[in-house]
Amino acid sequence: PSVRREFFHFQVSQKNTIFAVSKFIMSELIKEIERRKTFGIISHPDAGKTTLTEKLLLFGGAIQEAGAVKSNKIKKGATSDFMEIERQRGISVATSVLAFEYKNHKINILDTPGHKDFAEDTYRTLTAVDSVIVVIDVAKGVEEQTEKLVKVCRMRNIPMLVFINKLDREGKDAFDLLDEVEQKLGLTVVPLSLPIGMGGDFQGIYNIWENNIQLFLEEKKQKVGEAIKFDDINDPKIDEIIGAKAASNLREELELVQSVYPEFNREDYLNGDLQPVFFGSALNNFGVRELLDAFIEIAPKPQPKESDTRLVEPEEKQFTGFIFKIHANMDPKHRDRLAFVKIVSGTFKRNENYLLVRENKKMKFSSPNAFFADKKEVVDESFPGDIVGLHDTGNFRIGDTLTGGEKISFKGVPSFSPEHFRYINNDDPLKAKQLAKGIDQLMDEGVAQLFTLEMNNRKIIGTVGALQYEVIQYRLEHEYGAKCNYEPLSIHKACWIEADEKSEEFKEFARLKQRFMAKDKYGQPVFLADSSFTIHMTQEKFPNVKLHFISEFKNAQ
Repeated sequence: PSVRREFFHFQVSQKNTIFAVSKFIMSELIKEIERRKTFGIISHPDAGKTTLTEKLLLFGGAIQEAGAVKSNKIKKGATSDFMEIERQRGISVATSVLAFEYKNHKINILDTPGHKDFAEDTYRTLTAVDSVIVVIDVAKGVEEQTEKLVKVCRMRNIPMLVFINKLDREGKDAFDLLDEVEQKLGLTVVPLSLPIGMGGDFQGIYNIWENNIQLFLEEKKQKVGEAIKFDDINDPKIDEIIGAKAASNLREELELVQSVYPEFNREDYLNGDLQPVFFGSALNNFGVRELLDAFIEIAPKPQPKESDTRLVEPEEKQFTGFIFKIHANMDPKHRDRLAFVKIVSGTFKRNENYLLVRENKKMKFSSPNAFFADKKEVVDESFPGDIVGLHDTGNFRIGDTLTGGEKISFKGVPSFSPEHFRYINNDDPLKAKQLAKGIDQLMDEGVAQLFTLEMNNRKIIGTVGALQYEVIQYRLEHEYGAKCNYEPLSIHKACWIEADEKSEEFKEFARLKQRFMAKDKYGQPVFLADSSFTIHMTQEKFPNVKLHFISEFKNAQ
């Protein structure tokens, strides 16, 4: 009996220890989740998005000196623009992932392309962020690409924070801009800072969020002074610091803000119903620290994500994640290919077995990477909200789900029908293998889509914008040593087909449309329609042959 008693006590003690360890692990996981902020930066090209990214890194202590983004005199690109073609053109054509620590928070930034020709990469990236900063040029106001991207954010109810940039230049009145943001973007804004003057008269920022004024130290407007705290806007010291006229204007504007705009409510912001607005000049480091300080206070922690069977919560013990981007040749000296995984739940650990759900295949990763633009470092564990780079030999597709064993698939990483189509031809017959490999890898990245005609096996490249053809041509030559040329092709839309391929109706459809029948990279049947009229007539004549403009139509429905 005494042995039994001791054994019983040992079992209880063991269970208590396991419970305590499990509880500790869960509390550590929750602590790490609370620390993380993962967001994207979106804008129209040249609104200063990449410059803002650099300055956030600068304030976060992640870099010592900001790069000259578009200067030909300084042979240095922006930290987040690491592809050679980006440095030459001064635009971002691929999403960069950057991570740094700031005030005990782990910040993950996804700097997206602003150029409309690379919008699909941005749309996919928006599936991996928990919030967004929208950058607007003070002189140009709301532009076309900003409208499109904000529309996608609103559809997904992503919390948005607006940064009105370039206040050191002459631009639109602050209140006119706020009206424009509300009307064109359909947002409900609440200013959390106000500019004191603009362009040549720009003196600084009044930070409504923290009740302080931050001023330039000198006329060249390159240095920023320490913030001066004020408990009362009517304090006469404000008149001494910025002048009586500027102080009077500031008080009038603050009164207007309080009477016209709603009070900031964090719940409304997190639900996507209210958008805080900050003013500043990223190039001159102005208003960036205020933006960052407010952001880490109000921005959401990693959010739950819907799968095909259930909602997955970040606090769950088991690891889950999805691939939203694949990038070949991040280091041109080594033919490395990285899949970017957004961690949704649990802890991702190095050298553990994980399930690639689509292939029902177990995989182990010995060197998962954390990112700092083109710099990578191997990490032992990562948490929800983090972006991890996995070395890939061709196993992954965009939209793939990785789990600790559960068979679920995350929704919503679509491929849209391209808008431009061209035949791609080999310019150097001796480099056919290099060309095939290059096309295969670039298509996996999602920079464009490949269609193969069933009739003659000719390859067709479909893109969202014409500039992508130039990028593909450049990268094929410089990364794979293969040369290509293009032939124009008159196609209106790529339509993914959903039908019973054994039915007589589908066979008749395929016979009549055989010149326009193709397969995409993954072998799915595609109808390349030459006009919207053709699509309309096809749908009338063959009602059971459904045509979709998004490849992931099963997930999209």
